[in-house]
Amino acid sequence: MEISRYLIKGGRVIDPETGIDGVADIVIEGGKFVSIGDQKSKTKNPKSKIIDASGKIVTPGLIDMHVHLREPGHEYKETIETGCLAAARGGFTTVCCMPNTNPVNDNQSVTNYILKKTRMAETVRVYPVGAISRGLRGESLADYGELKAAGVVAVSDDGNPVMNAQLMRRALEYAKGFELLTIAHCEDRNLTANGVMNEGVTATRLGLPGVPNAEETVMVARDIALCELTGAPLHIAHVSTKGSVRLILEAKARGLPLTAETAPHYFSLTEEAVIDYDTNAKVHPPLRTAEDRDAIRLALADGTIDVIASDHAPHTSIEKDLEFDQAANGMIGLETSLSLSLQLVEMGLSLNDLVAKMSINPARILNLTHIGLKPGNPADLTIIDVEKRFTVDANTFQSKSRNTPFNGWELKGKPVLTMVGGKIVFDDERQ
Repeated sequence: MEISRYLIKGGRVIDPETGIDGVADIVIEGGKFVSIGDQKSKTKNPKSKIIDASGKIVTPGLIDMHVHLREPGHEYKETIETGCLAAARGGFTTVCCMPNTNPVNDNQSVTNYILKKTRMAETVRVYPVGAISRGLRGESLADYGELKAAGVVAVSDDGNPVMNAQLMRRALEYAKGFELLTIAHCEDRNLTANGVMNEGVTATRLGLPGVPNAEETVMVARDIALCELTGAPLHIAHVSTKGSVRLILEAKARGLPLTAETAPHYFSLTEEAVIDYDTNAKVHPPLRTAEDRDAIRLALADGTIDVIASDHAPHTSIEKDLEFDQAANGMIGLETSLSLSLQLVEMGLSLNDLVAKMSINPARILNLTHIGLKPGNPADLTIIDVEKRFTVDANTFQSKSRNTPFNGWELKGKPVLTMVGGKIVFDDERQ
């Protein structure tokens, strides 16, 4: 029989939305939060299933606003079902899937298909991101009204930059009219050329063509200028360079409606990760220098970067077991994102800020209707054991792919329970 009432006892509840940070009990009934606080008088209610969260952190459900679920079209890499299982295991209750599928999510039919598959998976919430341009070709805009009606929460040509500045301007204006967020993939393809890793001494030593930091910062500067011109909300994806951080900080100081994200690999790794031609560390934008990595960490700490998102990009050995310059870009991240991000707490980031960047901030940026642990909201939450140590083993992942450079890493802190709408979709004790 399905349990409809839970009492989560004794955990440290952290919710930046409501300002709660302290030991409290949470009552859930009918898939929604009923109350958060001292529930001593209700602990003996025979209808409640009690979950002991003592010594653990209880947060609003984590949100990853940048993942690639590969379906439709590349189901051999990942499906919506396996991606959702990976998300749940990673502590995420909600993910946003990018439109670079086959066919591209530039129309209502593809959006409907993704949402249908999400309902069938019955795991986490999936919000589709529609394409900025038809076919991601950067030539003409997709029908944002149709996409919005179907259920997309943002538009992006992620994986492809919109090289035409006029088209990007129109995209921002068009999206603003439909209250859709525009997510920018900032890359100047003319500067990227045939580069496969960060330009510098390491690339020279390895004999690999490099990608300069300017390929990102040039487009960040352009898109900030277009954000200022149009007044439309702009979110910059996968920030990787010190120069981009500086531009974003200056733009925010001018009051522009600008937000930004980075991924755990940009604050956990540097270009040295590819020293043995490890294609699992080949991503785009590429891993940068220690100076860039440190700038990303500082930008997370001071609020310049608002969101941590995994940029989960599944590939099989077909795409990865190749010469470095031929291998596909991307790594999986849903099942390691939180644990890697918890390392930032060891470096001084508060747990409250970390939860904000992985839950509350994405929800606000995407204009989601239910934010935080509030009575009446759907009961989406994550329980985290910040002291639990484990070794990353890609062979145990729920994802269909194994392309991670973190395999074998010793990490501290991991999600132990994920609940979506009052339903437990991951329980570490049952795995």
